[in-house]
Amino acid sequence: MARLVGCLALLLAVGCARNLRSEGGGGEEGEASWYGPGLYGRKTASGEVLRPGTMTAAHRTLPFGTCLRVTNLENGRVVEVRVNDRGPYAAGRILDVSESAARALGMHGKGVTRVRLERCAGRTALEIPEAEPEELRVARAWIQETGEGL
Repeated sequence: MARLVGCLALLLAVGCARNLRSEGGGGEEGEASWYGPGLYGRKTASGEVLRPGTMTAAHRTLPFGTCLRVTNLENGRVVEVRVNDRGPYAAGRILDVSESAARALGMHGKGVTRVRLERCAGRTALEIPEAEPEELRVARAWIQETGEGL
């Protein structure tokens, strides 16, 4: 009987143990890829529209809005992204980052790279930007293109 109780206690302890690596965001390492231009204007799994210039990512299980610190293990570059989509769906990958995040990480030309994921220190989420009115978007694009108003 004591042996049975001991086995049950061991199973309970193992079942309740938390492995931060497998939960994602707590030091998980693996392959990351990026997505972008062909998906701009489409809604992500969170309902947010994917726009150029966003520092966002797709993760299979982390809650939307989670802030992740992503480190490119090949060159040491680091960015913070906000989870707003589900994925990646390619086998062996742990994260898809937006095109802007890929450029900041120095992985844009490569496509896939090895990364480490950690939750951002001191906060659980990055601010979700408010949708910019069409008039402001057009004005901003005009200023960037022509240099007028700078």
